[in-house]
Amino acid sequence: MRFLHQSDLFFIIKFIRLYCELFHFELLSRFTHYCLYLQLEDCRSGMYPPKGPTCKGNVTWYTVNLDLPPSERWTQVIKDKNTEVKLFNNVHPLIVDTLPQPFSDEIKGIAAVSGIPLGEITLFNIFYEVFTVCTSIVAEDFNGNIYHGRNLDFGLFMGWDRQNKTWTLTEKLKPLVVNVNFQRDNKTVFKSTNFAGYVGMLTGIRPGEFSLTTNERFNLDGGYVGILEWIFGKRDGMWMGFLTRKVLENATSYEDAKGQLSLTKLLAPAYFILGGNRTGQGCVITRTRINTLDIWELYMKLGRWYVLETNYDHWEKPMIFDDRRTPAMKCMNQTTQANISLASIYDVLSTKPVLNKLTTYTSLMEVSTGSLESYIRDCPNPCTPW
Repeated sequence: MRFLHQSDLFFIIKFIRLYCELFHFELLSRFTHYCLYLQLEDCRSGMYPPKGPTCKGNVTWYTVNLDLPPSERWTQVIKDKNTEVKLFNNVHPLIVDTLPQPFSDEIKGIAAVSGIPLGEITLFNIFYEVFTVCTSIVAEDFNGNIYHGRNLDFGLFMGWDRQNKTWTLTEKLKPLVVNVNFQRDNKTVFKSTNFAGYVGMLTGIRPGEFSLTTNERFNLDGGYVGILEWIFGKRDGMWMGFLTRKVLENATSYEDAKGQLSLTKLLAPAYFILGGNRTGQGCVITRTRINTLDIWELYMKLGRWYVLETNYDHWEKPMIFDDRRTPAMKCMNQTTQANISLASIYDVLSTKPVLNKLTTYTSLMEVSTGSLESYIRDCPNPCTPW
């Protein structure tokens, strides 16, 4: 690999871009007709507390002690969630040595405890840079209380089970969902909902300070470009999941978190959705790999009592074949600010196609109370693939 010329890297990037576009077209040719003609639901209500066929159960809690050596922090989680599922094969493990600490040692520790090859665990951790499809909402009620909810949708392109009408990887990931309480000196630093084996953060809360979710931003200059640059030695960007982990662990306020998420160079374009504990503290940060395009904030004077992000820039129309935004906004507007709560946000996130075949879990967070609750989801047929 060290003998490849820079022009070879550009060719590889162009090839991957073309492959992704062709694969996307093939996927759409299979499912678009189904998605467009599936009757959409009326907004759900009374779904909370979670029950029934759309909820497969609560998520188990674990504690990760940040005072332990990185290689030992995840031992109990991995012992309990060790699985025979081999997600990926033949991945060179040496890339793990190029990852920043403590993440490199944590990944090595997970591989040692699980018995899964280091290369597979490494790819499992970097894969979230490019294939996370989500819906995130931050809303404020009339009393200034801030609520943050999200659906984590994952598994697109990873195999469709025609018999069961499910995404293969999505179903395999659901048993790996865990809640984690990260502690230092026996005190909670932050909490997160994770996939066992993944050391980055996609959903997390620092009690009393801020809540944070990440959504993929679909863009041709996507995460695979940054990953390839990293492999070939250009390592001036930050892995998205490692940045959010760093922010949750070290940022001391909502504004501090917003600054770090806005200014740090990334390997992949992304949306960072941030909630706080004071009126107006809620925003969607739209990122390229290099800079911030926009910070879209709650603004009560303009009647903007919620911000809602899927996987498209909020000032652009979403793709007709992947429009979760419009039904989600319809349900939020129907709910009204007077009735917004964690329960009503759960209703919105339970309405198809916001809830879909890719949805692995739903999380609800409130910074002022420090609460994080997450639920494994299911979307009974008829249900949109995404």
